[in-house]
Amino acid sequence: NVASKEFEPLPPNLRFMAPGPGTAAALLAAGVPSGQIDTPPLDADQFDSEALWKRVGQRDWQGRRVLIVRGVTGQDGQSSQAPALSSGRDWLSRQWGAAGCGVDFLGVYERRAPVWRPEQVQRARLASADGSVWLFSSSEAVHHLAAMPALQGVDWHRAVAIATHPRITATARNMGWGRVAESRPALADILNTLVSLQSSLF
Repeated sequence: NVASKEFEPLPPNLRFMAPGPGTAAALLAAGVPSGQIDTPPLDADQFDSEALWKRVGQRDWQGRRVLIVRGVTGQDGQSSQAPALSSGRDWLSRQWGAAGCGVDFLGVYERRAPVWRPEQVQRARLASADGSVWLFSSSEAVHHLAAMPALQGVDWHRAVAIATHPRITATARNMGWGRVAESRPALADILNTLVSLQSSLF
């Protein structure tokens, strides 16, 4: 249990920046004091790099250094069919750079395309046209789905999805999804969007 471990006290001037409440909760569980965490307010329109920059961008960053932890794309061919995507962290690093701040990156996890069993592929084929509602919280996930060899030839124009960011919405529509509803990434908002979608579908 990470929360139960003993940690050395953190330097009081060290800041931790989280784009959303999930990351902030993980930092708290790891022993980071709440007073050293910067994150968008819970009522923000989005939980992303842009929202985080609104929170911290007005500070004096000249001569400071920031470490951005991020995921990297797998190199074993699993995700080679998905195009390289520009993440919000790349955008954020440019803002810091323009503000005179040094930026370093550290890859702490690896993203790969899923490997589905035949029954999962069949379920996805059915869900492309049976009124199922897909939930997308990542543009890369949409690319992986569209690039999956076992799903080539699937017509997504009857598929329905909820996307939690304008960039994800645009990606799904560009990939041929017929109906994409946009929602704030908060659970209550996603549920409200789902109820609204279902009432219009049935």
